[in-house]
Amino acid sequence: MSFAELGLSEAIVRAVTENGYTQPTPIQAQAIPAVLKGGDLLAGAQTGTGKTAGFTLPMLERLLSGQRAAPRQVRALVLTPTRELAAQVEESVRTYGKYVKLSSAVIFGGVNINPQIQRLERGVDILVATPGRLLDLLQQGAVDLKKVEILVLDEADRMLDMGFIRDIKRILVLLPAQRQNLLFSATFSDEIKALADGLLNNPAMIEVARRNSTIEIVSQKIYGVDRDQKHKLLTHLITERNWFQVLVFTRTKHGANKLAEQLNKADISAMAIHGNKSQAARTRALAEFKSSKLQVLVATDIAARGIDIDQLPHVVNYDLPNVPEDYVHRIGRTGRAGATGEAVSLVCVDEHGLLRDIERFIKREITREVVAGFEPDPNAKAQPIQLRSQEHRQRSGPRTNSRSGAQPNGDKRGGGGSNGGGGGRQQAGKPARSGSGQSTQAAAPQRNQAPLTGLTGSTNRPALGGQAAANANQQRRRSGQR
Repeated sequence: MSFAELGLSEAIVRAVTENGYTQPTPIQAQAIPAVLKGGDLLAGAQTGTGKTAGFTLPMLERLLSGQRAAPRQVRALVLTPTRELAAQVEESVRTYGKYVKLSSAVIFGGVNINPQIQRLERGVDILVATPGRLLDLLQQGAVDLKKVEILVLDEADRMLDMGFIRDIKRILVLLPAQRQNLLFSATFSDEIKALADGLLNNPAMIEVARRNSTIEIVSQKIYGVDRDQKHKLLTHLITERNWFQVLVFTRTKHGANKLAEQLNKADISAMAIHGNKSQAARTRALAEFKSSKLQVLVATDIAARGIDIDQLPHVVNYDLPNVPEDYVHRIGRTGRAGATGEAVSLVCVDEHGLLRDIERFIKREITREVVAGFEPDPNAKAQPIQLRSQEHRQRSGPRTNSRSGAQPNGDKRGGGGSNGGGGGRQQAGKPARSGSGQSTQAAAPQRNQAPLTGLTGSTNRPALGGQAAANANQQRRRSGQR
């Protein structure tokens, strides 16, 4: 089947063909006709399978008819969880809309808001936005959503994980009742289905991969190693195996900075990308990594949904993620568009509980190997991951990170609303985003595991109770997962 057979116009098909695509992927083949019919859609597919084109192409087609956007008005709104993903989606809109007369813009935090206000003044047919910065602009009267014809929630599962549900609901009430709603997600969790039930009207439902599966063409491997030998093992793997274009995930911003410094000292070019970096620094690091000028990009989970690189060969979990879904999204950065890829995880004794959770989630056991010279100590005792993070925070001192205070990245909106910061699901023991943007606390669950940012870890970790757990969770998200 060709793109033309799906019902797309010649101008859009020409732009797609110029970019080297001749046949739609399974998600595109099913989603494009469904969107063109004008009904709501709930679509799930693994990362790297072409979800973005699955909604941008038919969205462009549907907007070809009708009047152009009036000043400060928007015809189609795409909400994404992170800056990088927003920029990627808007780039796809411009690429595929090259030969049609539709305007687009992208807005997110961490950059000067005034140019965004000026751009919106002229009206935008397709607006791609992070929820927090969009709310800022709405409050300033810079944008009007009363004429939105199509709403897209992209990577909706990630937005829920990052605590955006309240921001999304504040935006939804400003939209017209009659509109087309498209919800795209890399995973189909129960929370996503609950959101869909309240948002979508008799939607078509597409799921092109089994629930919570990882990409089968990605080779997954676990290397056991002691915690203080991880950076040496990573250096060894990169050097001895001549790895290039390696995306490495760490748990915290501090860990990303430290690892990048260690790799550079070993003559491996590396840069870190996370929420404390300015938008200019993040954009430069991504550009150098995509162009192969940079050998290693060290990232927190902020980058898991915003990096789209053809033929990315290597993803390394330097630290296992606290949330099993994030493992799927991380390794989904490789093995894209049918290419093969390798996902390696360096696992110390502290992370065995997290590894068990991941394997239960993906319903498979990951191959274990040990590299000669880096054999883990069989007598090593597990240390609570959260306590090591607390010790670092005590050494580094408190940081200002509130909506009213100055932000490390220059974004006046705190949390993830504008800058793609982290956050867990709104459960007991975790702060929930209120309508005014302030956090409210709930008591932590009383159980024999430590409450690790949306996931319970190994059973030998001491539990924090009550307000102490809530405060620890709130600080951990702010300091470690943007």
